[in-house]
Amino acid sequence: MEESGSRLDTLQAIELAEGVEVRLRIAGPLLRGGALALDLVIQWAFVLLISVVLAMTGVVVGGMASAGLISLAWFFIWWWYPVFFEAGKWGATPGKRIVGLRVVQTSGSPITFSQSVLRNFLRYADGMPFIGGGVMGIPTFGFAIASSLATRRFQRLGDLAAGTVVIYSKIPPEPAMPAPPPMESIQPTVALRPEEVLALSSFRDRAGLWSDGRRQEIADHARALSGSAGAAGVSRLMAMAHWLQERR
Repeated sequence: MEESGSRLDTLQAIELAEGVEVRLRIAGPLLRGGALALDLVIQWAFVLLISVVLAMTGVVVGGMASAGLISLAWFFIWWWYPVFFEAGKWGATPGKRIVGLRVVQTSGSPITFSQSVLRNFLRYADGMPFIGGGVMGIPTFGFAIASSLATRRFQRLGDLAAGTVVIYSKIPPEPAMPAPPPMESIQPTVALRPEEVLALSSFRDRAGLWSDGRRQEIADHARALSGSAGAAGVSRLMAMAHWLQERR
């Protein structure tokens, strides 16, 4: 049951080679499909606007030249529109930004230009099979949906090749439920750095969300500070956190 729950939870922990763990809220196919629909509307609006302008200039440059420029504009908007936005400082196309998504590497870092090119130029493969056949057929994105549902991080073929994932751009803060205050306050036996004070206070603030076993497991990592293990260690850490919070 626990394994099944971890697969359904889109907040996934990824351990890097340096031993650092990052937590990414992975976006599912439904929301990504909505972002794609918005981007398609924006792209076609661009194509329509440019086509009208170039058609009006066709009187000057000639009909064949105007048609060639329209085809060239369609090519750049269709293929390079997502590359330009995702490889930039936003890390997302306008459609993804509207629904609150962004593209990152599996490590959580911004994607590079080459990764953006690879993942977006493989959209043709992700769009298969096509209705009507041929290059001009209507994409069903059957391959993209199948790949997303088959992978734990909802990665389509382009994501797998480029090593990227689509995440929520803003992760809501985890809820905090302070545990009952301890019966006594204990002053820490050693001077604590600011980040250690923050960690100790966070331990008390979130202790109410954890089971007894989980609290003891976390408290055992600070055994050098508390001088105790198990339930006794939890009580001493809570008392120290209470003493620190009373001083604020």
